[in-house]
Amino acid sequence: MTLLLGYDVGSSSIKATLMDAQTGKVLASATSPEKELEIIAKELGWAEQHPQTWWEHVKTATSKIKAHAEFAPGDVGAIGISYQMHGLVVVDQNKEVLRPSIIWCDSRAVEIGQQAAKDIGPDKCLKRLFNLPGNFTASKLKWVKEKEPQVFAKIHKMMLPGDYIAMKMTGEIKTTPSGLSEGIMWDFESDELAQFVLENYGVSAELIAERVETFSVQGELTAAAADELGLAAGTKISYRAGDQPNNALSLSVLEPGEIAVTAGTSGVVYGVGNKKNYDQKSRVNVFVHVNHSKDDPRYGVLLCLNGTGILNSWLKHNFVGEGLDYPQMNELAAKVPVGSDGLVILPYGNGAERTLENRNIGASVHGWNFNVHKKNHFLRAAQEGIVFALNYGLGIMRDMGIELKTVKAGNANMFLSPLFAEAFATVTGASVELYNTDGAQGAARGAGIGAGIYKDPAEAFVGLKPVKTIEPNEQLTAVYEKAYNTWEDVLKTQL
Repeated sequence: MTLLLGYDVGSSSIKATLMDAQTGKVLASATSPEKELEIIAKELGWAEQHPQTWWEHVKTATSKIKAHAEFAPGDVGAIGISYQMHGLVVVDQNKEVLRPSIIWCDSRAVEIGQQAAKDIGPDKCLKRLFNLPGNFTASKLKWVKEKEPQVFAKIHKMMLPGDYIAMKMTGEIKTTPSGLSEGIMWDFESDELAQFVLENYGVSAELIAERVETFSVQGELTAAAADELGLAAGTKISYRAGDQPNNALSLSVLEPGEIAVTAGTSGVVYGVGNKKNYDQKSRVNVFVHVNHSKDDPRYGVLLCLNGTGILNSWLKHNFVGEGLDYPQMNELAAKVPVGSDGLVILPYGNGAERTLENRNIGASVHGWNFNVHKKNHFLRAAQEGIVFALNYGLGIMRDMGIELKTVKAGNANMFLSPLFAEAFATVTGASVELYNTDGAQGAARGAGIGAGIYKDPAEAFVGLKPVKTIEPNEQLTAVYEKAYNTWEDVLKTQL
């Protein structure tokens, strides 16, 4: 039996999954810690975590896996890593971390990115980076250079969170083209490191790790790491990717026209294309997808909606009253007709939204009639508002040439609501396939591809079948279109 081990290193927790490579069956899964990881915020807008904490929970999650499944460490054929995107980890010559990681939700480098866009030129940035420098990893490194010069002077290499975990496993510091693109350090014109970004920031290319392919043997578990993890020395580490590209992989979203959607606290739509393109206003991001190559390019177009499940959660805890769970809320919402009898909710209450050109317009309710609208209307209008906001962002992606042929999502979070799932399918006009999978499973399958255990990516998805498919409701298409147009008209009054 050949086993695959996948890790999903998030900012909330670390999840590990052990999978049978031949059948795709999950043998054990474990999460550490039980409660969410602490995020350090020394100043407003800051967000940091200690990389060593991630490693400690990787070890704990591994020990839980070993407690739940009997297997010989030598049966693990490969290890894959998924990780929280956009974080910065810096180490010295001895591979010791120099400061806490500045993670994805930290906003301290916004002005640095804005200035870089002006200095380099917005047109050049978009044509060659497919993004503006923004508040991404390269800008965070520039912040360290400006604000912590003593730390910067000691930096041997910078890396992303997944690169750090791979370093702890292999002793080697490496990264991927996909990782460099998420840090806005990849030149899509030349398919190489974006030297002009580093030059603008005054950063030497020597600080950038050696590149390896996303699917490749990137190193082997050292004796020391194997001892810490309770695994076998020499086990191949053969895949690493940021959480959103990896989520797409976990759903077998690899080809142009395929779309992966998540609708948790925030909502993400990740579409795959094969043509170089970008949004003129940088309202969506473009990254190198996991299966990209010069000869057969694949680009991941990422749309993020900050206010998704968090709106539904807010209603549950602050509005509906005690005793109602999410399934009951969904049942109440379904009793109201499409369009919520004119009640409109804009779900933009979780910070500045990139699809709105980084405006922070807040969440708002419109068309509220005291004689008509009740609790049910608010619950439906919230779910419709989230769907409409995602569809608004999808309009940007459609204008970039991303076609909606297949939409795949995990059978979780907002997609557990039949109303939400049907509304999403009907408004977007796409069939929605729901799967029981997650990031750790995706990392395990990716490891099998990278180690050559699978002959091709298609073989890696053995055992992965949709548990449910939602088709657009043609009888409701016209009424949903009318409701969406009303919603969009309200949005325009707020912009």
